[in-house]
Amino acid sequence: MPEIVYEFDEILQQIRHTIATDDKEQFREIFLNNHTYDQAQIYLNLEPEERQSVYEFLTPAEMADLFEIIEEDVEDVEDYLKEMDIKYAAKMLANMYADNAVDVLQQVKEEDVIAYLRLMPHKAAIEIRELLNYEDHTAGAMMTTEYIALREKQTVGQAMTYVKQMAAEAETVYYVYVVDDANHLQGVITLRDLILQPDHALIKDIMKDRIVTVNVQDDKNEVAQMIRDYDFLAIPVIDEENELLGIVTVDDAIDVMDEEATSDYSGLAGVNVDTQNTNPFIAASKRLPWLITLLFLGMGTSSLLSRYENVIEQASVLSIFVTLITGTAGNAGTQSLAVAVRKLSAHEDEISFFKLLIHEISTGLISGLVTGLTITIVVGLWQQNWILGAVIGLAMFCAITVATLAGSFIPVLMDRIGVDPAVASGPFISTLSDLTSVLIYFSIAKNFLDAFLK
Repeated sequence: MPEIVYEFDEILQQIRHTIATDDKEQFREIFLNNHTYDQAQIYLNLEPEERQSVYEFLTPAEMADLFEIIEEDVEDVEDYLKEMDIKYAAKMLANMYADNAVDVLQQVKEEDVIAYLRLMPHKAAIEIRELLNYEDHTAGAMMTTEYIALREKQTVGQAMTYVKQMAAEAETVYYVYVVDDANHLQGVITLRDLILQPDHALIKDIMKDRIVTVNVQDDKNEVAQMIRDYDFLAIPVIDEENELLGIVTVDDAIDVMDEEATSDYSGLAGVNVDTQNTNPFIAASKRLPWLITLLFLGMGTSSLLSRYENVIEQASVLSIFVTLITGTAGNAGTQSLAVAVRKLSAHEDEISFFKLLIHEISTGLISGLVTGLTITIVVGLWQQNWILGAVIGLAMFCAITVATLAGSFIPVLMDRIGVDPAVASGPFISTLSDLTSVLIYFSIAKNFLDAFLK
């Protein structure tokens, strides 16, 4: 008989009915029959008083499975922890994978973290406390200590027995690591290799001893990039003594890349895009600093225009093309900015940065030349004034070239001085392009007018 697939709203109503009737058995049958992701969505759609029944109906271990999903998607996860009995919450955190439990606790007040750790089993508390000591941007902060390690002298048969015993506690079993008595990393074996080898084969004879690793202090973005480049499901984390401290799994790498992409997009937009559920006043307070800053920068453009009033009076037609030049230059600068930020986020080497600047300058020159010639012809035919067309075309060429250079150079410069290059946002580059474009445009126009009026 084919499985009946219920719509989410129907399942949610069924869950609410079991809660309202205090039917624990029916609740567990319906709720646990869903995928963990769907369980998390059901949980998040319940009212706080309804979730109190969920804490009674589910064990801390079952709640831990669902919190593995929630901690990645919910900004204010602390609010959900506060709903739980503190002992229940501590047991749930202890049942989560250590790295995910750390992600949750990093969003919690320090005094609450201490309280949760005190109520946890000793072993879980030690693992989580060690991970909490690493700086947030490092491999140590994102690694998990739940991996499987073997010894070189074990046979495949012994290794398979051990893997089966430890599989439930490990975050991944696809890679099995080989260490010596001092826990120094010696090699790695895939689960596939273990399955295909005869039981009597020794681990040291089948393991791969050329291992790609990351240091515990490496930047988490570089770790995520390495996992993507090598197409790994996990990568071992070691210290300076080659001691195996943990592993970073691909799901954590995806989370880091997602955070980086959101950060870059927020920077390019000049606003935090991940605030759709935030109070409007809070959201506005986060956007206003950029808007006020850009307002004052925009006033610089207005001041420049006032300085060239006499030029506009002599040739009022010039004012028609101000927005055309500033808008086109701003678009070119934003395009260049997007390319530069993308290259920088990929952590290319310094030679690539130099190549990037040369590439973008060349692109700006070509784009400016073609756009300048096009607008020269258009304005010349439209206004029947080829001198005006030449002024507009030359200004367009210079403005696009400068904007392209700024869009690529500023992010690289900010990266060199240790500032997030995404801060060089699209609105900032556009406003800066407006300022430089107006200066270029009217400087060229003034010189043309002075030359032809003499």
